[in-house]
Amino acid sequence: MAEDSDLERTEPATPRRIADARSKGNIPRSRELNTFAILMAGGLALLLMGAHFASGMLDLARHGFTFNHASLADPGMMWKGFIDATLASIYLFAPLLLSLMIAVIAAPVVIGGWLFSVEALQPDLGRTNPLNGISRIFSATGLAELLKALAKTALIGGVAIWVLWDKRTEILALAAEPVHGGIPHLADMLLWTFILIAGAMVLIVAMDVPFQLWDYYRRLRMTREEVRQEMKESEGDPQLKARIRSLQRQAARRRMMAEVPKADVIVTNPTHYAVALTYREKEMRAPRVVAKGSYLLAQRIREVGEEHGVPILEAPPLARALYRHAELDQEIPTALFAAVAEVLAYVYQLRSYNSGGGELPQKPKELPVPEGLDFIEDAE
Repeated sequence: MAEDSDLERTEPATPRRIADARSKGNIPRSRELNTFAILMAGGLALLLMGAHFASGMLDLARHGFTFNHASLADPGMMWKGFIDATLASIYLFAPLLLSLMIAVIAAPVVIGGWLFSVEALQPDLGRTNPLNGISRIFSATGLAELLKALAKTALIGGVAIWVLWDKRTEILALAAEPVHGGIPHLADMLLWTFILIAGAMVLIVAMDVPFQLWDYYRRLRMTREEVRQEMKESEGDPQLKARIRSLQRQAARRRMMAEVPKADVIVTNPTHYAVALTYREKEMRAPRVVAKGSYLLAQRIREVGEEHGVPILEAPPLARALYRHAELDQEIPTALFAAVAEVLAYVYQLRSYNSGGGELPQKPKELPVPEGLDFIEDAE
């Protein structure tokens, strides 16, 4: 059962998978949105500038069908006339072409964002495979496309029939109008009919865009194994990372234990915690922690200290405070200066006694450890 679930694409696409798909030109698309945008852009451009286009076309026709004997006799004049007519046509229809170009570019950006990928232009023989085409036809996407086409046909056909039926009186009245008035009236009717029919596609677009987004992310879904593999590739194998951390801890522990024989004193709990301190008057501003540990590691610190003759002092409150608030290879907190100073004074007196001078010093008791720094987690 677990293997079957790992093979099912139940996991949402990760940002990396989506980015890979976009780099290959695979983004959500809606042909219905593109068609709607182009039709509406063209219709609105004709509605706003229809009079300009009509007068411009009339001027082009008048100029194009006007001849004189000089132009007929000189081929160069004919070529110049053709170039002038072409440039005038481009200038006349430039606003319409520009509006269509904006619609073509803006419509895909709405749902897929801006993307330029040359990989999508590379030939793919899999697209020409007839089996893939048949599978797409009989897939859920193919069924949705069929239903969408039927709905679009019914909607647009219904709107067209309704508009024609509503305008039936005006259409029949066109026969009685003069030519100069009937042609603009007919053009106005055709334009508004076109806009209403194209506008009806907004319902198809409202259904198609969410479906295309859902289908896009559905096709990018991943299996659990793919998610795990991607995490390994991007972040590293968890087992390998754990092994590296373990080796790093071991190396740090070896370095720490190598500093224990150089310590001036080891403060213990006595069994739960052990903190090794050192102080070099000319090198350090304050005593520094060179090793610390709890339980087994604390026991090992005491054993190494005993082997190398490092003084060991049982001071539970100070040991707990140092263990919790003092960082390894860092100076001790300022609040513990007084307590540690008494400990070091005892250590120096003990060294003097062991070297044959002075009296045996008394171990310090009731060290001045602030209550806020001491903590008790386990019974001694």
